Amino acid sequence: MAKYTSIGGQALIEGILMKSPEKTAMAVRMPDGEIDISYFEEKSIKEKFKFLKLPVIRGVVSFVESMLQGYKAMMISADKSGFTDLEEENNKTDEEKKSAFFTVLMVVATVFAVAISVVLFMLLPRLFVAGLEWLAGAEFSKLVRSFIEQFLKLAVFVFYVWLVSFMKDIKRVFMYHGAEHKTIFCYEKGLELTVENVREQKRFHPRCGTSFMILMILISVIFSTVVQIIFPSVYNLALVWVAVKILLVPFVCGVGYEVLKVCGRYDNLLTRIISAPGLWLQRITTKEPEDKMIEIAIAALKACEPETPDVDRSIDKETDNDNI
Repeated sequence: MAKYTSIGGQALIEGILMKSPEKTAMAVRMPDGEIDISYFEEKSIKEKFKFLKLPVIRGVVSFVESMLQGYKAMMISADKSGFTDLEEENNKTDEEKKSAFFTVLMVVATVFAVAISVVLFMLLPRLFVAGLEWLAGAEFSKLVRSFIEQFLKLAVFVFYVWLVSFMKDIKRVFMYHGAEHKTIFCYEKGLELTVENVREQKRFHPRCGTSFMILMILISVIFSTVVQIIFPSVYNLALVWVAVKILLVPFVCGVGYEVLKVCGRYDNLLTRIISAPGLWLQRITTKEPEDKMIEIAIAALKACEPETPDVDRSIDKETDNDNI
């Protein structure tokens, strides 16, 4: 019986995190080749404050919680898989060195990522448009200005993802990403979760986080344009405009979450058009997995599979996303 499911996942270092409405489980390939299964018991803050389940708001909360949980899972998978093993030096223990190393690394990476994001996705597009207007000797319309800025953001994002995909460790994470998608597709079709069945599935899924990032960029075009129409002078104040763009992020995130849920639930012409850019980008962010990676994905999904299955339904007529 085919079924709709809200199960989602995240590729880790030599592992996969899977989350269902009832459980969150992580499967990691240990250095000795065995598969380690562990669970996350954290409850969503949405269970305590019911208003956080409201549309749009729930998207922002889910995004933040997913980021925090994903970071924690990534660190655990790196440790369990042996990726963070360091040689003993001085009087520090291995655990102390690992903790110190990753604390410093993540602080530096976070600061660097925020700085790069502001420069590449907020200041650079504005300066680029200003340069084009200077060369053209004319001021562009609000719609054209927003289109150019968002197109540049999208180009920078895609180029960055494509560039890092050539790194050996990132490529393996992208292969696990493909295994995650294939396994969820197999589960949604009601097929037995075997390596053979999973291997035959598509690796492009409409509910992927990659699609979410693309949606956020596209939706921000609408938000930015509306703000410029309502407050035409705000764009001319560089720092104010950057602040406005930052404040818009939660709204863009929330709307993107709702749109992504709709695209994951329904298959029609409109949802296919909306999903197309994200599905195309998944050609970069997902790679064909090895059988051992598929075993990890199956183990993670089985570990989090709810006792009460998600609502069974006939999946809408499928389309071949390989052409997207």
